[in-house]
Amino acid sequence: MKKNDPYAALRFREFNIFLLVRFAMVFAWTMQFVVIEWEVYSITKNPLSLGIIGLMEVIPAVSMALFAGHIVDQKEKRGLLIKCILGFSVVSLGLFLITWPRIIANLSTDVILYTVYFLVFLGGIVRAFLGPTIFSLFSLLVPKKVYPNAATWSSSVWQMGAVVGPAFGGFFIHWIGVHWSMCFVFAFSLMALLLLIQIPKKPILNPNIGEPILKSLKEGIKFVRNTRVILGALTLDMFAVLFGGAVALLPIYAQDILKVGPEGFGVLRAAPAVGALLIMFTSAHFPLNKNAGMKLLAAIFGFGICIIVFGISTWFWVSVIALFLSGATDGISMVIRQTILQLRTPDAMRGRVASVNSMFVGSSNELGAFESGLTARLMGTVTAVVFGGGMTILTVIGTGILFPKLRKLDLQKDLEEHQKE
Repeated sequence: MKKNDPYAALRFREFNIFLLVRFAMVFAWTMQFVVIEWEVYSITKNPLSLGIIGLMEVIPAVSMALFAGHIVDQKEKRGLLIKCILGFSVVSLGLFLITWPRIIANLSTDVILYTVYFLVFLGGIVRAFLGPTIFSLFSLLVPKKVYPNAATWSSSVWQMGAVVGPAFGGFFIHWIGVHWSMCFVFAFSLMALLLLIQIPKKPILNPNIGEPILKSLKEGIKFVRNTRVILGALTLDMFAVLFGGAVALLPIYAQDILKVGPEGFGVLRAAPAVGALLIMFTSAHFPLNKNAGMKLLAAIFGFGICIIVFGISTWFWVSVIALFLSGATDGISMVIRQTILQLRTPDAMRGRVASVNSMFVGSSNELGAFESGLTARLMGTVTAVVFGGGMTILTVIGTGILFPKLRKLDLQKDLEEHQKE
């Protein structure tokens, strides 16, 4: 392998299959979320209902996260991921049925809405296990010296799915309607399952199989708390996502402020992921390891600025550009954070650390959706988005002061040590 080979991780067949599985799942999940957001707001015309979608997913995702991390560290990873995908498929099938005109013709709006919320809740349970399982399986497919490059490609594929999924969601709503869009989501989840079975079972690296759950969870929390660099990165990203969750309000912008319909909604929803995707492909050739801490802080500061610009814009293409740049800055943050987690987490604790990560960051997407919906209801949509961007900027300043080790972080030394192994 070349020292700076940008395609190092792609030379491993199982990792390539893993990337296809991840793309299929991210595509399906993000498209499903966009379609359901559109349907729920179309039914209710209430911004708070968009926040409730996020809340219904975040409650089980947060409450079960630590337990899920313990289970992931105790079980074989591929088999557990198969179960997660089956669970998601059940949720997608349920949403397909509850949007079928023949089925819902005699149902009240409340019954349809509460059924959607219930299915989203079940999806939150799946989410609690999915993130830690993917994170743990990742480390079993490539050597440690390839982790930074593999993290970049994995994040890039995640963003690729996040680009195509929302865009297809917006366009498919227009072309074939909500119901058949959900059928497409279900088909992609089945494709992910067929791809995953091509990866053989992997060994369980945790030496403490059968360890009491309370002891296991305490060790995971203690590790994250004592590793200040990880704690600082997770805290920073959590509050940035929490307060910068403007994308949850995009149906309102598309329908009521910018008035661009489902096609424009798809473009707006995909714009952040396009920006992030371009950054991630670039970072495969030009790594972000040098002075990673300052780059992380600067990126999220820029993210906050972009959210403010988007919030006050009444021009469609200015809004698209602001969202694109917010995605680019968020992409820098994601690559650096994933590299920190992969390099600084012991193999035996990956599930638990990833579960803490999902509590801090992954679930804050949905909690941020609820915060955005609630503040939009209380303050008005534009004020809520500007408020979120301002709070993100304040969070960056506070984190930089409270976590000096994060500010001084340089991942180049970690990478050089792993390359010697």
